[in-house]
Amino acid sequence: TALLGLLVTLSIIALVLSVVKIEDVALPPTVKYGMAFDAGSSHTSLFVYEWDSDKQNDTGVVSQTLACDVQGPGISSYADDPPKAGESLRECLDKALEAIPAAKQRDVSAYLGATAGMRLLREQNSSAADQVLAEITKAMREYPVAFRGARIITGEEEGAYGWITINYLLESFTKYSPKAHGWLHPEAANIFGALDLGGASTQISFVPRGSAVNWNKTSRFMLYGYNYNIYTHSYLCYGQNEMLKRLAKELIVVRGELGVIRLCSLDAKHSETVSLSSFRTSPCTNQSDPRLSLDDRNVTLEGRGNASRCLVAVKKLFNFSACGQSQDCTFDGVYQPPVSGQFL
Repeated sequence: TALLGLLVTLSIIALVLSVVKIEDVALPPTVKYGMAFDAGSSHTSLFVYEWDSDKQNDTGVVSQTLACDVQGPGISSYADDPPKAGESLRECLDKALEAIPAAKQRDVSAYLGATAGMRLLREQNSSAADQVLAEITKAMREYPVAFRGARIITGEEEGAYGWITINYLLESFTKYSPKAHGWLHPEAANIFGALDLGGASTQISFVPRGSAVNWNKTSRFMLYGYNYNIYTHSYLCYGQNEMLKRLAKELIVVRGELGVIRLCSLDAKHSETVSLSSFRTSPCTNQSDPRLSLDDRNVTLEGRGNASRCLVAVKKLFNFSACGQSQDCTFDGVYQPPVSGQFL
C-alpha cells in the first residue's frame, strides 16, 4: 500500500511538471561593498563603493556610495603622536558604517593606502612611519569590517591607479549599451593618459606606442577581459607643496639672506612665516645641504605672482642635462618612452 501511494504521488508530480511551463529563474546578484582610505600628503579621504557580485568579465562595475574627508592634515603629520592618526579616521568610519547595511558590514573589505607623504616619512624616520600605520591598523580593527591592511603604496601603483580611475570614469574600458542590455567593450576605445599632481609627488601614466619600449616601468592589467600595458612613473619631491619648499630653500641659500623672501609662484596677497628648521625635516629639501643655516630663525615668504619669473626659477629645480641626448628620457635621468595620446 505504501509503495502504491508513493507511485501515485510520483505520477502526480510528473503530470504537474509536464503541463506547467518551466522557466529558469536567475537569482539577483548580491551587492558587495568595499572601503578605501586614500591617505595623501596633505589630507585623507574615505570612499565607500558597491558593486554586484556578478562581475563583467571578472572585473566589477562599481558605484561610489560615500565620500568622507577626514578632518585634519595627512597621516604623516602625526609622526610625533601616532595614536592621533588612528583617532582621526573614526568620524569617517562611523559615517561609512551608517551607509552600509549591518548584515553586510563584516564582509566589507577595508584598505588604507598611503602615498608620498608617508613615503617621505619612511625615508626620514622609518620607525615613526611604521608606528603611524600600526596605530591606524589598531583603530580600524575595532570596527566590524574585513580589514585588509594599511600600507604605503609605491609611486608606480599610485600612478597606475590614477590611470585606471580616469579611464574607468570615461568608460574607456567598458560601456553599458541599453540596446544590447549589457556591457560592451567600446570600439576603438580612446584610452587617456593620466597626470596626477599631489602634494609631495607627481605621476605620469600612459599606454606607449610601438614595440621598442623598455617595459621595466610597465604595469600590466587585465580589465573587463582585455590586457593593458602602461608606462607609469612617480616623481617624489615634485608635488606642489614640496616644490614650493624646494623653491623657497633655493632662494634662501642662493641669496644668503633671511627676513622676507619673495616667491614668484605664490599669489601676490600670500604671506607666511616658516622656520629654517622646516627645510631640514624633509628629504626633498636635502637636510644635509651645507648651504642651509643650522639655526632656527624664521623666514617670511611673500608672493609676487610673477609667472615669467616663476617659470625661470622653477626650471632650475629640474635636471634636464642628466638625460644627455637620449630621446627616451624626461629629466633627472628618468627613462620614459615618447608620450602619446590625450591626457587628463
